[in-house]
Amino acid sequence: MGNMPNDGGRTALLLGGCYSEAMGANIVAGCIDSLRSFLSEPFHPLMLALSDEMRKCSTILLRILEQTRSHPGRVPALLDYLDMLLPCFQKTVGDIRGYYDDKAKSKEIRWRTMYHKMADEAGSMPLPQRFTLYHQFLLLMSHMLTKSPQFDMNSLEVLQKRILQLREKQGIKTPPTPAGPLVMSAAAMFHDKSVHWAEDIFSRPLPSRTPLKHLRFSECYGPWKEVQVPQNARTLFRRSFDQERLTIFAFYDPYDNSPYLVVRSLDTGTNIPAFSMYGVHELCIERDGSCLVLKRWSYTERCAKMWALLYFLTWEELVLFHCTFVSLKFEGEQTDVVNPVEFKISREKRLFQASILDDGYKHSLLVYEDTKTRGLRLHAAVWDGAFRKCPVWTAFITQQALSPNWLIRKDKHRLYVRDIQPYVFCNSYRPEHMRQNKYNAFELDFVAEEAQQRFKELFYPPPSSTTTADNDSNPTESTAPSSDDGDRTDDLK
Repeated sequence: MGNMPNDGGRTALLLGGCYSEAMGANIVAGCIDSLRSFLSEPFHPLMLALSDEMRKCSTILLRILEQTRSHPGRVPALLDYLDMLLPCFQKTVGDIRGYYDDKAKSKEIRWRTMYHKMADEAGSMPLPQRFTLYHQFLLLMSHMLTKSPQFDMNSLEVLQKRILQLREKQGIKTPPTPAGPLVMSAAAMFHDKSVHWAEDIFSRPLPSRTPLKHLRFSECYGPWKEVQVPQNARTLFRRSFDQERLTIFAFYDPYDNSPYLVVRSLDTGTNIPAFSMYGVHELCIERDGSCLVLKRWSYTERCAKMWALLYFLTWEELVLFHCTFVSLKFEGEQTDVVNPVEFKISREKRLFQASILDDGYKHSLLVYEDTKTRGLRLHAAVWDGAFRKCPVWTAFITQQALSPNWLIRKDKHRLYVRDIQPYVFCNSYRPEHMRQNKYNAFELDFVAEEAQQRFKELFYPPPSSTTTADNDSNPTESTAPSSDDGDRTDDLK
C-alpha cells in the first residue's frame, strides 16, 4: 500500500481497506470464540480478551468510515495513517487465521503456537495488547478526523512509532508514506466555518516536532474549588501533561461570550482530582524556557500570583498554546486590555517584518527564530486597529524550506510558499483564498516590492561576493534588532 498514488483511487482503496479489515476482524474474532469453546477454562480469559479487542477495532474502523462521509474535507489528513496501519493490521489478522486453519495441529496446540509465536514476533507484546495498540491508534485517528478535543498529538506520535516498529518486526518492507505537511496542507484547504478556530488548532498532527529540554512536571497552584461548566458551553480544546497528571480544558461560555480555562490536577498519592478555573481575561501568559507561565491577579494580596506552569514537549506546541491564549483573550468580550508583554514569545528573535495583503486584510508578516531550538516560523498579526498585534496565523518552517523550489516568485510583490501548514487563530480568516494557484502553494502578497526581495533573501541568501560592508552598517528590517516593541520601520508606514 505504501506506493499508492495520492489521489482518489488511493482514497477509495484505503477506505475500502477499512471496511474489509473490519469485516475480517469480526470473522476471525468469531473463529477465536469457536476455538475457545473446545479448550479448557484456563485458556478462556486471554481468548476472550483477544476477540473483544478485535471487535473493538472492527467497530472503530466502521466508525471512521462513517465519519469520512460527514467530514470529507479532512480525509486527506487520514490517508497516510491508514497507509501505515492497515498492512500491519491485515497481516496480524491473516496470521491468526492461518494458525486457526492449521488442521494438522490440535486445537490447543493451534492456540498455544499462535499466542506465543505472535507475541515473540511483536517483541513479547501479548496478542490482545497488539489489538489494544491498534484500537488506541484508530481512536486517535477518529478524534483527529472529527477535530475532537480528545485528540492528543503527543499520544498519536508515540503510537505511530510503535506501529512502525511492529511493521518492521512483521517484515513489512514497503515503508508507508510519512504523514506530514504535504498531506496536512491539502486538508487545510477545507475551512469548516461551523468549527471554532481553537477547536482546529490542537486537532491535527504537527508538521514538525522540535523537542524542548529540561522538562519538569507541570503544576497548578489553585485556588481549588468546585467547577461548574455551563451546560451549553462549547469545548474548544483539551491538553494533557505528564501522562494526564495535569489537564487543561478551554471552553467558551455563551452567556458572557468569553473563553475560560479549567485545570484538573490529580493528586500523586490518591489520584483524586482537584479543579481550578479562571477566565482567559483574568490571566496573563509568558514563556520561561520550556514552560508557559499563567498568572492571575490576587485581589486580596493586590499582586499577580502564579496559577499554572505548563511544560511542553515540543516548541511547536508551546507556540500554538501561546498564540491560542492571546487570540482567545482578544476575542473575549470581558477582556479590557491585553498586556503588551503577551504579544511576543520570549526567547524568539525577529528576523523579518513587513506588511502583506492577506485574504483582503492588511497584516504584519514576521519571521521568528527560537533561540533555544533554532526553530523558524512565519507569523501573521493584525496590522492596526483595536486588535493590532493579535495573532492571525502561524506556520512552522520545516525541512521543505531546504528545497530550491520552496519559494516561487509570482511577480514583484507576490511569492508562493510551498508545503506550509498555517494554523489559523481567527474564524473570519480564510486560508484557502491564499492557495488559488496551480501549485496549491500559500501566497504572500507584500505591500512593498523591496520587502518581497528581502523575504526571499532571508532563505536564499545572495552569493557572499555580493555582500558589502555597507550592508552591515545599514541594516534593513530583516537584520534589525529583534525587540518587538511595536514600532514600525519607515519603509512599512
